[in-house]
Amino acid sequence: MESGQIRLSSPTGRWILLTTVLGSGMAMLDGTVVNVALPTLARDLDAGISGLQWTINAYTLTLAGLILLGGSLGDRYGRRKVFLIGVTWFAVASALCGLAPNMPVLILARALQGVGGALLTPGSLAIIQGSFAHEDRPRAVGAWSGLGGVAAAVGPLLGGWLVETAGWRWVFLLNLPLAAVVVAVAVRHVPETRDVDTQGRFDVLGSVLAALALAGLTYGLILGGRGYLPLAVGVALGAWFVILERRRSPDALVPVGIFASRVFTAVNIVTLIMYAAMGVVFFLLVVQLQVSAGFSPIAAGSAMLPVTILMLLLSARSGELAKRIGPRVPMAAGILTCAAGLLLMSRIGPGSSYLVDVLPAVVVFGIGLSSAVAPLTATVLATAQERYAGVASGVNNALARTGSLLAVAAVPPLVGLMGDAYNSPAAFTHGYHTAMLISAAMLALAALVSFLTIRTNVLAEAPEPKRHVHCSLDAPPLERDGTA
Repeated sequence: MESGQIRLSSPTGRWILLTTVLGSGMAMLDGTVVNVALPTLARDLDAGISGLQWTINAYTLTLAGLILLGGSLGDRYGRRKVFLIGVTWFAVASALCGLAPNMPVLILARALQGVGGALLTPGSLAIIQGSFAHEDRPRAVGAWSGLGGVAAAVGPLLGGWLVETAGWRWVFLLNLPLAAVVVAVAVRHVPETRDVDTQGRFDVLGSVLAALALAGLTYGLILGGRGYLPLAVGVALGAWFVILERRRSPDALVPVGIFASRVFTAVNIVTLIMYAAMGVVFFLLVVQLQVSAGFSPIAAGSAMLPVTILMLLLSARSGELAKRIGPRVPMAAGILTCAAGLLLMSRIGPGSSYLVDVLPAVVVFGIGLSSAVAPLTATVLATAQERYAGVASGVNNALARTGSLLAVAAVPPLVGLMGDAYNSPAAFTHGYHTAMLISAAMLALAALVSFLTIRTNVLAEAPEPKRHVHCSLDAPPLERDGTA
């Protein structure tokens, strides 16, 4: 069966979906599974709040800074090839995390993990876009979003169980068998696709500037009032990156032409704001449940289980609904519902019970997330030229991770969560409540942008693209052949 014509219901289609979900899910899982281990990890390695922030942000920093590079490498050299390199790299870095003897080594290994994530994450979505028949893509993206969301949501539960039974190091070592399965299935069942029109030299300088700009901004935000110099350096490098990309387009790391669609630009702004809020939630909620509400690690991780169930049941249906009526209403309503969930989460504190205080908030949040994620992802791909599938996926993922990265760096110091605040339930609860209100306000803004900017059903109107295809044999693709 030819790439670009594979049906989701076929055996090959199901194998492709399994591979991409497991691969990207591994990266998403690691973005949340670590959070529940933070209090135990902090005691074991003698870390403060800033050390915990860097445990999260070292991974997110390299992931966000290099994910554009990962998307471009896949478009140029083959999406399956780069995806497989990323999965292998991620597994090796995970082993280093699991063996880390102190915080500096753990933070360095987390940064290396992010490099692997930057290679595999955009590749997984671009493989779907380049492999499946046009009419099956919204449903495939919906299934990918839902099952990937399950991986992110089940992370805290799995992390809590591992922390209590095997120790926090197994939070990282778990990735090794998962990676082995992904590689075995991808080599056998996933066809190779690439952008056949790629020309010019690779934008190495753009990749370096993007990563360094984010590093400066992140370091400055974590330092708070003492971070003016790294913040200024980050802003200057970011401005240089924008100027460079405009001059180098269309051969830039981020071609300016990809933003020709106003809807594509708007949805990426929504992504930045939405994932900034979610980054704060996933960083603070499981710590708040343990530090202030007295939950055990496994109980704190189990708190998000309803989100897992709702994402599994509703995300694919949300993708189909968005295709019929347009993404505007599902996205805006879903994001606003997430904001309502955060307002309910802000009530969690000392003495909170799961059934009365946690479960209603998590259910509302899960319903909103299930409604919003699949339409958002499908809209990003539908409003970009198909030759830029990897770049579009990379841009969207980079902005999602950048939003989370900057929010996790900025919001805790802003609300007073610094030093050893996790040792004081009263201090942590005060900061947590304020952070949830800030995050709810960000989601309300994202919902408003969605409602005002998405005017038409871009999913139904997306034209059938021209394709360059070859037989998807288990062999290297022909020179300058494949599917953009």
